[in-house]
Amino acid sequence: MSPKAKALLEQVQSWPDEDVQELADVAREIESRRSGVYQLSDEERVAVRAGMDAARRGDFAADDEIEALYRLHDRA
Repeated sequence: MSPKAKALLEQVQSWPDEDVQELADVAREIESRRSGVYQLSDEERVAVRAGMDAARRGDFAADDEIEALYRLHDRA
């Protein structure tokens, strides 16, 4: 590891938790690009599980909600 990288990582220890989490997210994306394997964060894992649970219950968006989303996207 380069001296600059080591110095930066030492500075990270004084950062607020939200900034450290942001750095971890970016590092995870870089690692996934390098390895071809994306590791979900704990927050993403919870969201995926919630979505899968909703799908198992048959809890999907109504057709009119999906159409509204498409209309909104088309205007963007």
